[in-house]
Amino acid sequence: MSDVHGGYDDAGDGPADAAFADGERDTGPLEEELRQAAAILDPVPAGLRRIAVDAYALHDLEARVAELTFDSLTDAIPVRGEPDPPRMLTFRADDVIVDVEVTSGGLFGQVLPPGPARIEVLTGPLAHARLTADDMGRFTGDAPPAGPFALRLRTGGAVVVTEWLRA
Repeated sequence: MSDVHGGYDDAGDGPADAAFADGERDTGPLEEELRQAAAILDPVPAGLRRIAVDAYALHDLEARVAELTFDSLTDAIPVRGEPDPPRMLTFRADDVIVDVEVTSGGLFGQVLPPGPARIEVLTGPLAHARLTADDMGRFTGDAPPAGPFALRLRTGGAVVVTEWLRA
């Protein structure tokens, strides 16, 4: 004998089991209501939405993603008396290492192993700087990136893209 509650049969032959036979509940209407409520009560800022769309548009399926392994904002002890210290970043993708220093005067870095490379400072789908690394892997940029940025490196046949960071 089965116990019936509100039209749903606990024995397995009622409407509840027919609707959720695969173990999944239909959350479509609830999810849509929550999306509408969030859009009204806590909308995504237009600038953030644009940055997210731009970042996705720049993805490169052939690129290896270089993971941030050091950031002086979180990993270093602050230098006493230094009012605006440079931000030091290190990215790694397998055997490729990229050291970057971001200062108010620009962007300085080195690709390891040393060698020529083309570097793009990505700040959006169209607005980016193109830099060239010399035979020692060193590169410089005249202006520091403003806002979120990533680096795309082309070394030989490899393409490496760093994580996105805020300058």
